[in-house]
Amino acid sequence: MQSLTLNNGVEMPALGLGVFQAPPDETRAAVTAALDLGYRHIDTAAAYGNEREVGQAIRDSRVPREEIFVETKIWISDYGYDETLHGFDKSAAKLGVDRIDLLILHQALPSDFDKTLAAYRALEKLLADGKVRAIGVSNLMVDHLTALLDATTIVPAVNQLEIHPYFQQRAVLDFDDQHHILNQAWSPIGGITFYPGYGENRKSVLEDPVVTGIAETHGKSPAQVLLRWGLQHGRSVIPKSTKPHRIAENIDVFDFELTADELKSLDALETGRRGGPEPEAVTLADYGRTIPEA
Repeated sequence: MQSLTLNNGVEMPALGLGVFQAPPDETRAAVTAALDLGYRHIDTAAAYGNEREVGQAIRDSRVPREEIFVETKIWISDYGYDETLHGFDKSAAKLGVDRIDLLILHQALPSDFDKTLAAYRALEKLLADGKVRAIGVSNLMVDHLTALLDATTIVPAVNQLEIHPYFQQRAVLDFDDQHHILNQAWSPIGGITFYPGYGENRKSVLEDPVVTGIAETHGKSPAQVLLRWGLQHGRSVIPKSTKPHRIAENIDVFDFELTADELKSLDALETGRRGGPEPEAVTLADYGRTIPEA
């Protein structure tokens, strides 16, 4: 497994298993399968409602806890200094761990950015206290990051973003690179592009002829090509699946390399079309939800 070094020196496996929208009863089996196959990085979130099952699978595995990189996210409903400290307590208890490897803020809250800043200061406190090994953010745009850096002390280790060939967010990626913030791709195989919510005229990046052509050249699947694209650009990738054969396929990406021309052809697929929610549209009124106690 290839690893990446975060800006505070912590090593993180470059490829992990995502469990977004995985039902609790399927999450445990998926994480178990992933750990058996060699995954050592699991990404979850308080808002996913499956942290408990992630923790159960980790405890039941034969893999020592110190070998597994556990990442989770604080939801906007728990933003604010004291609220975020309690959000950590809830997540840690559900996961069954004393320390979380990477804790990040799930979204910016532009309508009340002071809450976002207070939440991040709580992450800084948790880092200083040794309760987390690294801290970061998710879905923050350049203006959000600029305001965050101006108001806080510790540069985020990670910014988790929607990144696939159809939506690359290059301005954010460049900003992150300049500030030594690791880009981490959610929906790295473009899964969001074939969700029903993507629109009536949705087109899966997995079916793009450029992607399928490269896959045929290497004897790999389109998903493996897209994961390789992200890895060769120096990003962390966290593909989501609950199917054992897909979980196995997604980790089998370290035995081939894309050429420079192939990388350029994938880079050229940018459509500018976001699949996830517009960052400025995220409000407590529309997206707030109560995160249950442990």
